[in-house]
Amino acid sequence: MLKPGDIAIVSGARTPMGRYCGKLKDFTAQELGAVAARGAIERSGIDPKEFDHVVFGNAQQTSGDALYGARHVGLRAGIPIETPALTVNRLCGSGMQAIVNAAQMIQTDEAKMVLAGGMEAMSQAPFVIRGRDGFTLAPGGKLEDSLMVALVDSYCGLAMASTAELYGEQHGITRQMQDEFALRSQQTADAAYKEGRLQEELVPVSLRNSKGEATGEMFTEDDHRRPQTTMEGLAKLRPAFGKNGTVTAGNASGIVDGGAAVVVMSVEQAQKRDLNPLGRIVNWGVAGVDPKIMGRGPVPATKLALQRAGLTLDYIDLIEVNEAFAAQYLAVEKELGLDRSKVNVNGGAIALGHPLGATGTRLVITLLYELKRRKKKYGLATACIGGGQGIAMVVESFQ
Repeated sequence: MLKPGDIAIVSGARTPMGRYCGKLKDFTAQELGAVAARGAIERSGIDPKEFDHVVFGNAQQTSGDALYGARHVGLRAGIPIETPALTVNRLCGSGMQAIVNAAQMIQTDEAKMVLAGGMEAMSQAPFVIRGRDGFTLAPGGKLEDSLMVALVDSYCGLAMASTAELYGEQHGITRQMQDEFALRSQQTADAAYKEGRLQEELVPVSLRNSKGEATGEMFTEDDHRRPQTTMEGLAKLRPAFGKNGTVTAGNASGIVDGGAAVVVMSVEQAQKRDLNPLGRIVNWGVAGVDPKIMGRGPVPATKLALQRAGLTLDYIDLIEVNEAFAAQYLAVEKELGLDRSKVNVNGGAIALGHPLGATGTRLVITLLYELKRRKKKYGLATACIGGGQGIAMVVESFQ
């Protein structure tokens, strides 16, 4: 039964995700976040002046002005200068954490209405020179790829792919199992596009040339997809980390750019405005795990979210699990006993891509739209988080 204090997600929108150094390479994370934000606001029918706060997640700050984060998203989306903004970073869970922060602000009467989301411009991750002190203005020192360095957890000394392999090994996940799941991701994403299911959540990005001028071309689809993928092709790919490894470019999530946004308010506020929300946030959970098997994060996070929601997996109609790596997903599936027919029915990050800070919001948006389409009730979205965490959220569709 709905209560006035329940938290509603009124609308959601995301940009298509652009492949690494592809058509979105010249857009900052804030610009992509703003495109999604404008789309979500327009779909909600809410005047931008009514928002009390802007909260956006971002994992790796890649552009020179990235530290302005959520503030620039809000301003670019037409939010008044008087409205404050907050950028949050829970790595791969940042976009979902932003929604949690929005809900908490509303629950504590800090805000009535919040614009929340996530953004990432992975293509803009710079090469850097550490230890600037002592250098002259002339170039010097060793160039470091900030993106590749960030994908290694210095605490446990393992690359993200290596943590996935370790977790997979613990649960008997083979290379063939990973490739089969990767193929499934590509095939379900292709089917979703052919049937027009994913397009509903997208807002196009107006592309521009090197001078910053609009070209007239609109970026309208996730272009990391590889619909022609075959098991034979996947089997030919070399392991990314060592000849005995199992993670490849084909069974890992794609490095992409993108933004996603939702409009969050109390059910009471939505009813006052005679709005028809996509659904409500039932509850959430965040948990820590061993950094060496960071991919296990969704297991305790999901259990906590379900416990707080007063539900079991049997009540969940659809599930979105971020496919950071096929090995990681398969181990999570095994531990939780997931019914794969309910999971990532429109493809996942292996096919669509994983724009770190935007992914959590993307999972929730995709989940709510698909629940609405199928006229189902409960959904679960969850993601593992580098460094050894997991985040999960249970939602209820109003359709």
